[in-house]
Amino acid sequence: MIGHIESYDEDLQTGTIKYEDKFYEFHIDDWDSEESPKIGDDVDFMPEDGGRATNVGLVGAYLQDRRAVKNHYIAGALGLLLGALGMHRLYLGFYGLAITQIAVTYFTGGFGVVWGFVEGVLLIGGQINKDAKGRPLK
Repeated sequence: MIGHIESYDEDLQTGTIKYEDKFYEFHIDDWDSEESPKIGDDVDFMPEDGGRATNVGLVGAYLQDRRAVKNHYIAGALGLLLGALGMHRLYLGFYGLAITQIAVTYFTGGFGVVWGFVEGVLLIGGQINKDAKGRPLK
């Protein structure tokens, strides 16, 4: 099955995977990938009785964690044109920050436009150079 890591506690080395409307718990001993688990990762796992997951491993683009997936020019253009709506942050996977930018734009009468524009310039210039998963930008 392919699920989504909803939570992971590094101290306890346990986490929760969501698949459809069901949750499965896993321990780091059940983890098959070299990279440590991160909230938001898509994973392949084997469900077991009692809501436990075993043989948990990364799937998709997460398998090559250091490979550039997103383009900094596209993100920069989104920041310049639609930065007030946080579109560049959505593109890069920073969903919480995108929602914050929308709220700042709405509640401050447009200050988010400046914020998005500045981040667009920083993206094009290469000062912001990683996506939400820590991968470098193309």
